[in-house]
Amino acid sequence: MTLRADPPVRAAEILPEVERAAAELHLAKRSAEIDRSPEFPRPEFRELGRRGLLGLSTRREVGGRGLPVSETASALCRLAYLSGTTFAKLSLQPEFSSLLAELGSPALVDAQFRPLLRGERLVGNHVTEPGAGADAGALSARAERVPGGYRITGTKSEAAFAVDAEVAIVYASVPGSGPGLSAFLVPQDLPGVERSIAAEDLGERWMRRGRVLYDGVEVPADHRLGPEGRAFGPLKKELSRERLFLAAIYLGVGRASFDDAVAHAGTRMAFGRALSAHEGVSFPLVEDWARLDAAGLYVERALDRADRGEDVAAESALAKWMATETALSAIDHAVQFFGGRGYSSELAHEQRWRDVRSGGIAHGPSEIMHLVAARALWKDETGREGRRRAAGDSAT
Repeated sequence: MTLRADPPVRAAEILPEVERAAAELHLAKRSAEIDRSPEFPRPEFRELGRRGLLGLSTRREVGGRGLPVSETASALCRLAYLSGTTFAKLSLQPEFSSLLAELGSPALVDAQFRPLLRGERLVGNHVTEPGAGADAGALSARAERVPGGYRITGTKSEAAFAVDAEVAIVYASVPGSGPGLSAFLVPQDLPGVERSIAAEDLGERWMRRGRVLYDGVEVPADHRLGPEGRAFGPLKKELSRERLFLAAIYLGVGRASFDDAVAHAGTRMAFGRALSAHEGVSFPLVEDWARLDAAGLYVERALDRADRGEDVAAESALAKWMATETALSAIDHAVQFFGGRGYSSELAHEQRWRDVRSGGIAHGPSEIMHLVAARALWKDETGREGRRRAAGDSAT
């Protein structure tokens, strides 16, 4: 299942590859296993890289598949349908690190990004801080200029792969360069880097989120990604793509639980009739059907615009919010209508719900997604956004 019941023709080539990988690597089973015993799935990461399923939309020039964002989204949606959010998001990891591919030197790309596409090296993305949350303008990490490079000091929180990533893209301000953020690629084995895992998360436990302390960590000047103070613009573009991809992933997971619930309601007998004959069951499911298809159509329209190079910041924000809410509702109905089994780990629905629940927080909380969209509705007389640096431009 892709974003809708009828997959776009352009996705036909990549979908069989996704389906073979999900079946041959037993990705649904592995997702459940690493939920119970959290670990980063290194073997599957390497195998996805070997199969060319990491960095689907990444430019061919740096080693990616170079697929349109719409086709990439269809592939991620199908992967999520078959195995949950885990490996769909793992496939997306190079897109989460696009600043390295776009702004890094050729040497950095060769040493760090190409191995990421092969599943040989994990790149983290460190934006959020304990006192900043969704407000990117409140980040306090600093990168002080020193001979030959920079000295980075600050604490990053809620970092995915906190103890697993070999390198991380770290956002900090450079004193004297203005208010903008700068990005640096920081090897995580450097002196002064301290990493720890936080308390166990509600879902997506395989990411092993935690805190990373940078205590005077020195990096060479060529590890800065792009000009000083200019990382925020590329980060916003990255976020727009990410939010569309995440919307596709959540719709794939929601559709999987919906299909399971429909099949179950058609065969499970209660009070002498199939569950589907009871309006208390059938009506919520037909509403889920309509909402899943409607959300899929909305996401596809935004993806088509993104393929044409249009600005879809507002639409991608709404797409992530809409997909998250729609998927959670469909999964919750599956939990309800499967009864006690649905509430247990015997079936996939409870993990799907826990994993999708992060969609209302990560990569911009739902409240901020509304602010991002609202800016597109009200502009000043010149057509410019009235609040360019609203909190909605934050990353996590």
